Order: sequence, then structure tokens, then C-alpha cells
Amino acid sequence: MNGDQFEILVVALMAAVAIGALGLVVGWLLRTASVRWQLGLVAAVSVLSVLAGVLAVAQRMLLMPHDLKVVTIVTIAAAASSFLVAFALGAALVRWSRGLQEEVRRVGTGVAARPSTGPREFQELSAELATTVARLDESRARETRLESSRRELVSWVSHDLRTPLAGMRAMTEALEDGMAPDPARYHRQIRAEVDRMVRMVDDLFELSRLHAGVFTITPQEVALGDLVSEALAGADPVARARGVRLGGNVDYGLQVLADPEGLSRVLANLLMNGIRHTPANGVVQVTGRAVAGGVELSVTDGCGGILEEDLTRVFDVAWRGAAARTPEPDPADAHTARAGLGLAIVKGIVEAHRGVVEVVNEPGVPGCRFLVRLPA
Repeated sequence: MNGDQFEILVVALMAAVAIGALGLVVGWLLRTASVRWQLGLVAAVSVLSVLAGVLAVAQRMLLMPHDLKVVTIVTIAAAASSFLVAFALGAALVRWSRGLQEEVRRVGTGVAARPSTGPREFQELSAELATTVARLDESRARETRLESSRRELVSWVSHDLRTPLAGMRAMTEALEDGMAPDPARYHRQIRAEVDRMVRMVDDLFELSRLHAGVFTITPQEVALGDLVSEALAGADPVARARGVRLGGNVDYGLQVLADPEGLSRVLANLLMNGIRHTPANGVVQVTGRAVAGGVELSVTDGCGGILEEDLTRVFDVAWRGAAARTPEPDPADAHTARAGLGLAIVKGIVEAHRGVVEVVNEPGVPGCRFLVRLPA
């Protein structure tokens, strides 16, 4: 590089630095203006830096007058083109940003987000907004289901408490008035109703612990066959009274890492649920087997099946589904009824074990299968 070229470089740099500094000052003044003006400022700084450099070099007598005119005309033409492109792009950016603003306003309103056009960053932001809207909709639907479950729970518990309390009140008044034909039977019935309400309160307490996240488990190696045998033995008297047969089949030597008390509660609730909804001469079958990554327990009953639209509600609090399942509850077995909390408790305990529980209708069989999968 000779001396003239070096001088041209220095002069051009000084002119560009001066215009750039002025551009920064103007940019700070326009910091709250529309993006189209900021893009126009970028174009202006670029073109003016070139023009200032050319004029400064010309003042140093390093550029011929004819060449100066040519460069100036070319620079002006480039400036016009740059300003047009900058303002067009600025207008497009404003339009795209307003589209994103409209999408943000729709967040939380339940209206689906529309895919955005424009630069990749805008499209990615629009996709994130759509994902957020979907999550909010899911959260809102879950909250609606929970609120509906709470209302149903209050309704069911109020009904289930009102009925035995009214009966107990009538029986105690009959005993006080000496009008009870069989006082011993009345005492037994009152005791049965008290036991029923105690079980209901226990279920409510257990469910509140699960929902509050204070339910703790103590995992240990448990022989699954022993737990199933104990659960079948505990449910056998109720099954015999209703004419339901019980069966069990567990892989030999199958072990599972679980809380024995919690898993026993799961099996007992599933068995009692199956027995209550299986007609006389029906079968409730428990099976246990090893699967990839853990253990699977299944309880199959003869409930008559569950409506497809109700399969997702089976484990909701206070859901009973009596209208969709057969047979109808036996009035003579009312003292064993619960407030629709058993399956909700099952789900809570299984999830506390980091497992999953689901229910499916058995194809070709008038019943359903409850599946519990626990990690190894």
C-alpha cells in the first residue's frame, strides 16, 4: 500500500467514524420510535459514511472532479435504493410484530394461536406462543375437571353422610322411645353405619394427603404373590356374599420394590371395585407379571364395560359411573359403599410409586381391566 492509498484509508475511516458516532446519537434519540425508522437510520449511516468518505478524500485532492461526480451520483442512487428497502423491510417487520402482539393478546382467551409468517425468529416465537396457549388450555381444562370433581365429591359425601345419619337418628329415637322391635339388630345396624362413615372419613383423609403431596412411601422388596394372596383373602367374604368368584395368578418368585401397605391398599380397592360392579356368578381375576422395565398388575372384572367417553374420568374424585356400568349397586350391600374415592386413591398411590394406572375395556368380554405398572 503506497502513501496515497494509506491516506485515503485513514480519511475514509475518520469520516465513517464521525458519521457512525452521529448515527449512534440519533439512534439513542430514536430508541422508542418504530423499527422502520431505526432500519432507515441504519441505511442512512451506511450511505452517508460512503458519501462522507468520498467528499473527504476529494477535499484532500485525491479524487478528480469528474470521478467525484460519478461516485456522488452512484452513492445517491444507492442511498435511494437503500432507503426504499429499509422502509419496506421496516413496514414488514412492523406488520409481523403486530401479528405477534395479536397472538399474545389471545393468550388465555381460549382462542387458538395462528401460525406467524416472517423471519425464522418470529416463526419460532409464534410456535412457542402456540405451545403456551395449548398448555394453558390443557391447564384450564384440568382445573375445570378438578373443580367439577370437588363439587361432585361434596355432593356425594353430603348424600352418603345424610342417609346413614338420618337412619341412625331414626333408630336411636326408636330405641329411646322403646319402640324398637329388635334392639340388638338396631345396635348392630348403627355400628355398621358408624363403620361406614369411619371408612369414608379415612378415605377423605388419605386422599387429602395424596393431593397435598405429604403421602410418603417406604419402598422395600415385596413378594407380589403374597400381597395378592392376602388381598384375595381379605376380599373373599364380600365376594362370597355377592356370589362373585375370585382368582389370582402371579409369576412365581416375582418381586417388586414398593410400599407394602400402599400396594395392599391399591389391590384391595381394585378388588372391591371389581366385586361391587360384577354380577353374581361373575369372576374377578388378578394377575401379576414381569414386563419390560418393571411389574404389571391387572384386575379384570365383569362390570359390563365403561363408556368410551368415561374412560378418562374413572380415576376422578367422586366418579362412580353407575349409569354406565352394570349391574346396579345392590341396596343390601349399601354398607360397603364408598364415596367414589377408591380409584382416585389408587391413582395417587400408584403415582407416588412413580407408576401408572389405566383402565381398558376387555374386547369380547363384558368387563374391563385395570392395569397398574410399577417400575422395577
